[in-house]
Amino acid sequence: MADNILTAQQVTKRFGGLVAVNDVDFVIPRNSIVSIIGPNGAGKTTFFNCITGFYQIDEGTFLFDGNRVDGLSTDQITRLGIARTFQNIRLFSNMTAIENVMVGEEPHLHSSWLGAIFGTKATRAEEEEAEVEGRRLLEFVGLRGKGDLLAKNLSYGDQRRLE
Repeated sequence: MADNILTAQQVTKRFGGLVAVNDVDFVIPRNSIVSIIGPNGAGKTTFFNCITGFYQIDEGTFLFDGNRVDGLSTDQITRLGIARTFQNIRLFSNMTAIENVMVGEEPHLHSSWLGAIFGTKATRAEEEEAEVEGRRLLEFVGLRGKGDLLAKNLSYGDQRRLE
C-alpha cells in the first residue's frame, strides 16, 4: 500500500439540492505536489473548502496521515498541517520569505507568549528549529536560497510557491 498523506473517500458536499462535490475518491502520496484542474463551477474550491474544514462534508471521509479529519474545526485541521492558498496572494510583503513560512509554523510552536516576549532559551531554540524547518520547506517548493528576500521582491510565481 502506498504511503498517502491525504485520502478522500466517497466525499460528497451538497448545498440544498445542488451537489457540488459528488462521491470523490482522491489520494495524495506523501512528499508529492499535485494539482486539481477543471472548469469553473466544477467543485474544486468547494472540495478544498471541505478538506480544510471551511465546509463540513455530507458523506465520506478525509484521512490525513491515516487519521480522520472530517468533522474537525478549521483551526484543528490547520494545526495538523493542512492549509490552503487563495486566488489572491496573501503574504506579508515586507517580511522575508523565511519569516512568512515561520508565521505559518506558529500554530505548531509550543512556546508561551511570555517566552516570546522575554526571549527565553526554550523559545529561541524552538524558533531556530522553526527556521531550519522553514528553509527545508522553501527548498521543497523550489525557493532554495530565497529565504532572506522580501516577499514583495519575489516573482509572481515564487510568491505563489511561498504562499
